[in-house]
Amino acid sequence: MSSMGEVGIDPDYVTGVPDCVSFPEQFSRTRRLAILAGSMAAGAGAGFAMNEGMVAPLLVAAAFAGGVLSTWSPCGYSSISLLRPTGKGPRAMLDWLPTFAAHGLGYAAGAAILGTLLGAIGVLAGFSGVATGFGLALLALIGLAYGAHQLDFLRVPYPQRRAQVPHDARQRFPKWVVGGLYGLSLGLDYLTYVQTPLLYMTTAAAVLTGNIVHAIAIIAVFNLGRYLPVAVNLAPVSDYQIQSWLGRHQERAAIADGAILTAIGAALAVLALA
Repeated sequence: MSSMGEVGIDPDYVTGVPDCVSFPEQFSRTRRLAILAGSMAAGAGAGFAMNEGMVAPLLVAAAFAGGVLSTWSPCGYSSISLLRPTGKGPRAMLDWLPTFAAHGLGYAAGAAILGTLLGAIGVLAGFSGVATGFGLALLALIGLAYGAHQLDFLRVPYPQRRAQVPHDARQRFPKWVVGGLYGLSLGLDYLTYVQTPLLYMTTAAAVLTGNIVHAIAIIAVFNLGRYLPVAVNLAPVSDYQIQSWLGRHQERAAIADGAILTAIGAALAVLALA
């Protein structure tokens, strides 16, 4: 997939990034339907055993999973692959650590900015927590609708800025500066394409907290999941090996995404109706 260059000449900017992968090879419609039904049944069963105190930990776990899944594709990884160390060996790894650290700080800054905005919206709207009747119903709807979307049974709106980070930045700034800029851009979560709708569940949960600190925390967890895969650059594997592995498993990642969303949606729906 091409990177985002100057507006007007990048084909990805013009045609957009697909909302979810297709399933022509590994997952037939029948198999995906079984996964949808199984996830819904498992989630509903968990919902009967849950109480309101379990909602926040569940959403935190979902946020982290969403962050990891957000870069689980050759397209998503192509952005952070540009931050790979220059050269090999211990000295190259040591020289790369400032880039790794700056990237993490960028994600932290993005979480602070976005979390503050979402938390403030929640405060102004008068929300007081995710485990309310309205909050549970809203999150359940998001999970069920976007779970079906990821499993390719339903098309629902997928508001995103369909672009990647500007890859040419690496030619204009030192790598550690690029690491920080990429972290901030990716950490704001809506400036670039994110392939998992778990972002929307995380966003809604942050607003529903009605608390700026809590909102920042849940976005920070999502961003932590986005940031950690960059650590693969410390491993003795090539960029080609990583891209190839991600490509082979992209359908499974989308299936896992849909299953997680559906299960959480069903669990919260049961809890909302209890």
